[in-house]
Formats: sequence, C-alpha cells, structure tokens
Amino acid sequence: MHSTRSKIPLLWFVLVTPFVASLAPAQDWAKARLENSPRHGEWVKVPSGDGEIDCFVVYPEVSEKATSVLVIHEIFGLTDWARGVCDQLAEAGYVAVAPDMLSGQSFTGVDAARKAISKLTPEQIATALKSTANYAKALPASNGNLAVIGFCWGGTQAFRFAGDGPRLDVALPFYGNPPQTESEAAAISCPLYGFFGGNDARINAMLPKGEELLTAAGKTYNFKTYPGAGHGYMRAGEAPDASPENKKAWEASWERLKKILAGI
Repeated sequence: MHSTRSKIPLLWFVLVTPFVASLAPAQDWAKARLENSPRHGEWVKVPSGDGEIDCFVVYPEVSEKATSVLVIHEIFGLTDWARGVCDQLAEAGYVAVAPDMLSGQSFTGVDAARKAISKLTPEQIATALKSTANYAKALPASNGNLAVIGFCWGGTQAFRFAGDGPRLDVALPFYGNPPQTESEAAAISCPLYGFFGGNDARINAMLPKGEELLTAAGKTYNFKTYPGAGHGYMRAGEAPDASPENKKAWEASWERLKKILAGI
C-alpha cells in the first residue's frame, strides 16, 4: 500500500490508497478484470502544481506508438471499474492514463466522497488534468495524440477540459453537463462526441441549450442518446446484473467510442 505524503500544498495531491475503490456498488467483477489482465498497468506519480498526483496507467500490447487517452473518473473516485475502463482502452490499442482526484483519502460512504469532490476548486482540477494530459502526451509509447474521456462528474470535466486544457484531438464526455454559456461553448477547441442515457432527465434537460450554443459557436459536436439507459450506464451496463437497456447502451457506446478513437 502507498503511504500518505507529509508535505503537500494541495491536500488531495497525495498517494493512492484503496479506500475509494470500495465506495461505488460492489465491483468484484471489475477487480477480477484488472487482476487477470495480461496488459501492463502501473501507478505513477505525476508532478502537478507544487506537488504530485498519482495516476493509473495501462499500456496496450502493440508494436507502434499509440494515441493516449486521459480518463476522468466518476464522482466516486478512481474505482476498480474506472481503472477497468483504462484496461479496456489499452486492450483496444490505446495508452490510458487516469488521475485519481481523491487519492490518499478514505471515506465511510459515497456522500463523503461526493463532498470531497465538491471541495476541489476549478483551478485544482484544471491543474491536475493539464499535468496528467501533458504527461500522457509525452510518454515514449505515445504518438502525441490525445483524447479525453469522462464519466458523470468526469463527463462534466471532460466538457470543460475541451475548453481550457492543452490541444486535444477529441473529447468524449459521458453523461456530463454540456456548455451552458456562450463563453463555455466558444472555448471548445476540439470535436465533441457526447454519450447520454435516455432515462437521465437531469442531464438531458441541459442538452438543447448546449447544442444551441455549440452550433452558434461553430463547433463540431455529435451527441447521441441511448434509449432506456440510465445515468451511469457505462458502469451499470457492464455489471453482471445489468438491465437489458444499460447493457445494450454499454455495448453500443464502446463500439462508437472505438470508431471515434480509430479516426484520430
């Protein structure tokens, strides 16, 4: 187990412990995938601001340099499922890098994790993501191309990062908040491909305005909604007890995701 740093200016730039992984609904199936994966996965410390942030990296088994994908986790933290997404991306031929935005902290329930996430300032989040993105692009195994993928809370951050991060080839937010102001839409600097569940009225209520603003700003975007799928369907659709709608959306989203990444 990693230990906690004694001197870190930003309280969340510390080493990873396994506590967060147990917060989301039981993910034994996700943990098993990681334990049985033939691909190389590792924890790395990435300099960020005045400190460091720990990231999980998985490498594809390919002969050529590959596109890097920055993975932004859900509000629960860098769970086994989120790390499993990294492994699936590597299986598809990409270098996956995921920063743990709640690393080094322990919680007694999901509400505590949500509160910890809410205390992160936009500046802290941006600093961590930019540092991780620059690290991912500079890896010797990377071809210099970079995509960002985010889920739920991470989906919202993926939208924002498409506007205030380094050069991206594409942003793929899953059920996150789309731009709701002219300035947010104008800042977008790469193509957007959104993924949304049909049974997610809270998020979907923001889509019309987001699309209107992006169209007015002349941005390239393509949003797709999957009928019957709920919020968080990528995690729920992979679970052994997934509903037919969530499972179908999960399968279709992975197919679409891979096609988009292959076009970079």
